[in-house]
Amino acid sequence: MTASTASSDGRRLVIDSASEACSVALFDGARLIDFRHDVIGRGHAERLVPLIAELDGGGRADAIFVGCGPGSFAGVRIGVAAARALALGWQVPAFGFSTLALVAAGAADDIAGTHGGLVVVEGGHGQWFVQSFAVDLSPAADVRSLLPDEAVLIDNALVVGNRADAFVARRGSGTALTMLPDARSFPRLPAAAIFAGPSPNYGRAPDAKPMAVPA
Repeated sequence: MTASTASSDGRRLVIDSASEACSVALFDGARLIDFRHDVIGRGHAERLVPLIAELDGGGRADAIFVGCGPGSFAGVRIGVAAARALALGWQVPAFGFSTLALVAAGAADDIAGTHGGLVVVEGGHGQWFVQSFAVDLSPAADVRSLLPDEAVLIDNALVVGNRADAFVARRGSGTALTMLPDARSFPRLPAAAIFAGPSPNYGRAPDAKPMAVPA
């Protein structure tokens, strides 16, 4: 199975834990079999695997897809680690996708109706992760981590994500659609959004830097 064909073959387990939500869904092709979507804030490490185990057949799938961020540093790491571990244990392939693209997929019809949209999610340290998406949900710009006063200079009428309300209130214009990443939106992702070899995308440099080696 390759990244280009994985989006429609067999049973697919989809995982995203890069936000306040711990979201998992099981598909057969494009048909949703089962899902869990818990907004828990913290505690993803303790909750994610039990959520998967609650799915039909213990969540067992022919391929695993995981949101690689950006988002919560801990949440991104937990999701990717769980996907890799399950893929190894079940001997199935694992693929990644952008968490911001998944948010956009949840608003696919609204984005199509407004000729594009801007995803805005919490980035930590007072910053927001922002990325514009075209009507077909392809990225219209790179992901950026910006302070709110910088972010609101981006001109998109539709703003989607868990900081959409704050964005529109600060800018004083636009339409906000507040939502979290939801694994059930996965089938709306374009095939180009899926990639092999999932690894964390933190969206900015790590907070901690390695110690300098003495000369």
